[in-house]
Amino acid sequence: MTDQELHTLFTNAVGLLKKLIATPSFSKEEEVTAEIIDEFLESKGVLTHQYLNNIWAKNKYFDESKPTILLNSHHDTVKPNKAYTLNPFEPVEKEGKLYGLGSNDAGGCLVSLIATFLHFYKRDDLKYNLIIAATAEEEISGNNGVEILLPRLPKIDFGIVGEPTLMNMALAEKGLLVLDCVAHGKPGHAAREEGDNALYKAVKDIQWFMNYKFEKVSDLLGPMKMSVTIINAGSQHNVVPSECKFTVDVRVNELYTFEEVLDTIKQNVTSDVIPRSCRLRSTSIAVEHPLIQSGLKLGRTYYGSPTTSDKALMNFPTLKMGPGDSARSHTADEFIYIDEIKNGIDLYIQLLEQIL
Repeated sequence: MTDQELHTLFTNAVGLLKKLIATPSFSKEEEVTAEIIDEFLESKGVLTHQYLNNIWAKNKYFDESKPTILLNSHHDTVKPNKAYTLNPFEPVEKEGKLYGLGSNDAGGCLVSLIATFLHFYKRDDLKYNLIIAATAEEEISGNNGVEILLPRLPKIDFGIVGEPTLMNMALAEKGLLVLDCVAHGKPGHAAREEGDNALYKAVKDIQWFMNYKFEKVSDLLGPMKMSVTIINAGSQHNVVPSECKFTVDVRVNELYTFEEVLDTIKQNVTSDVIPRSCRLRSTSIAVEHPLIQSGLKLGRTYYGSPTTSDKALMNFPTLKMGPGDSARSHTADEFIYIDEIKNGIDLYIQLLEQIL
């Protein structure tokens, strides 16, 4: 790749990102940014497809006999918090930074992956097919984003999920299991020896959640973590509560299935335990995978990520990697360094070039 081509890809990517920043795209409200991305790809001669607010495209010489790599990131954003001092929808370049809502999470990743896709789009000598997918509802783990799109795509062999990682390689993510628990007792008057206090039963179970340690500790993700985050019981001071509800946030490393975790919990607590969802499972990609080996040759480091992304919804090996810094996500006056986008495009292309 020549310096001129990289400069052109970079300039177009930054121009697209500025348009995306200037366009509100809260989760479930991404219609206009989907249109912007669609029009941008079509202006580069790419045949695009759309399902709901998800835009996707195949490389020009897509061959069903070849394996396929997915390049994916999201174009929805959270809502700006009240601490913003800048207009979150005004892309401002200052001191090497591009400010604006979604610039870092995950606009920089998305436009860098789109630029990478365009670099390879017309190549007829690739060993793999490429699919680019700009998807919706990632910030709320919604059902109408990448999860609903994947069954409509050709078979995917592995992928890159664009999230801000300083262009280092997040090989694994903890899964998220949210449990709604209910302890049952019997009502009675608090002044007499009546009833069976459900709150006391809940406390015993909560103490178990506090103290129990799952044995398997991941080299990438560390130990399992369980946190009781909400509790609710009682209606008035003189009535023993017959029911106590509490919520547990469980972060699952890649060494356990959700089913194993639930079995262990149910064997040790007396409360009813109901998982809200089993969708956001822990994931990992092997260090030996060609994609990771390519990254290591480029001097990239790898780690396990404590945050959850659309990677959790994919049933094939994925690498989470992208320009920007996760620490800036969802912060006031969000920004990405302009050079991070240029370096991101360059590194993505080098990463894939060794495989393709």
